Amino acid sequence: MNSKFDATHPASDRRNSTARSQALFERALQVMPGGSTRATIFFHPHPPYAAHGQGSRIVDVDGNVILDFTNNFFSAIHGHANPRIVAAVTEAAARGISFGLPTEVEVDLAEHICARSPVFETIRFSNSGSEAVLSAIKAARAFTGRPAIAKIEGAYHGSYDHVEVSLDSKPGNWGEAAPAGTKYARGTPDAVVGDTVILPFNDADAAVRLLEAHGSRLAALLFDPLPSRVGLIPATPGFVAAIREATQRLGIVLIVDEIVCFRLSHGGAHPLWDLKPDLVTLGKIIGGGLPIGAVTGRRDIMEMFDVRPGKPAVPHGGTFTANPVTMAAGLASLRQLDQPAYDHLNRLGDHFRQRVTAAIAGTGLPAQVTGMGSLFRIHPHRRPVHDYRTAYPTDAEKALMGRLHPWLVEQGFLLTPNLSGALSTPMTEAEVDAVAEALAEGFAWAAAAGRAAA
Repeated sequence: MNSKFDATHPASDRRNSTARSQALFERALQVMPGGSTRATIFFHPHPPYAAHGQGSRIVDVDGNVILDFTNNFFSAIHGHANPRIVAAVTEAAARGISFGLPTEVEVDLAEHICARSPVFETIRFSNSGSEAVLSAIKAARAFTGRPAIAKIEGAYHGSYDHVEVSLDSKPGNWGEAAPAGTKYARGTPDAVVGDTVILPFNDADAAVRLLEAHGSRLAALLFDPLPSRVGLIPATPGFVAAIREATQRLGIVLIVDEIVCFRLSHGGAHPLWDLKPDLVTLGKIIGGGLPIGAVTGRRDIMEMFDVRPGKPAVPHGGTFTANPVTMAAGLASLRQLDQPAYDHLNRLGDHFRQRVTAAIAGTGLPAQVTGMGSLFRIHPHRRPVHDYRTAYPTDAEKALMGRLHPWLVEQGFLLTPNLSGALSTPMTEAEVDAVAEALAEGFAWAAAAGRAAA
């Protein structure tokens, strides 16, 4: 097999053919719109198709080795085919894949997660992060008796109509006095936009004014303190304190979305901001690589999900919710995420950002890296980033990323299309150094290719 990598570093400037991946994509086009079930894995002209993975590497169907910095969009924190997770899944599946009854391992995982933070008083599982967010909003509406929600401009919270509002707003429809609500998907009802209030990120005064103006109809504020689509920059302490005070004063349920940023520490993201949310949504790493979501938080709000007779139920179910295979995988994953594991990931993340910053500086090209802990995002510019609008790429910057991302895939490095990514526990400084070198070379190549095409 022709490998782009040995154990530590790119070993060859040649790759195997991509013929099998191309053939699979052509077959996929006949049976799936656009040739894929997930928009985020479409790469022009076609994606590589994974055959198997081990640790931090994927081997595609053509035999090419790819160093994986997406980890299935930040969910596989232990990389691929982690032995303890594989063993837990195998043992659980042998006992039965799913039942119309609860299982002990569901209680085990619930106890483990709730023990990680005093904020996590009770928990409810779902099949995805999108479902977790949807359920949290339903509970907040039931608890407050209010219809509307607020969210941050540009923030991603899954595929639910209300949380997609202003996910991809553009300079031409941003609004001036306040962020305008814009539709993300064709066909979104106007009423959905009307019931979604958009707040600017890291602008405490403006955010509080909007919360106060709409407070009487707001059930919840959905908030990610390290939102990837907003630029993967942390919320400022002043902004966090201001929105927490306002939501408490106005009776608005604060839902902190930690589906991605729960990986920042053993207790999640909220302790790092000294924040006590009302509800928290979880997903990704708590499932050990299998589909999962969860809502956790204040007992009185979580009681909205209680289906026992005489209780104020918000119906919530799911054929595969809390299936024992996912619960076992999640428990095996989280038990490995002890403090030394977090220390390793956070040190490696710091090394990554320092190494990439130095490598890019050496090229003299305008680029920077943001992030926190084991999360990162590369920006093709050097202007200060503090919110969605300052992170938003120009047309020329989008074109550069459009050239750079497939080039990196061809070199054997998998990042997301917006050049963000996450580290996994099997990684070492060798992998980080390799991608830093590739990014520097790739920016130079992409800039030259753009000049040649102009």
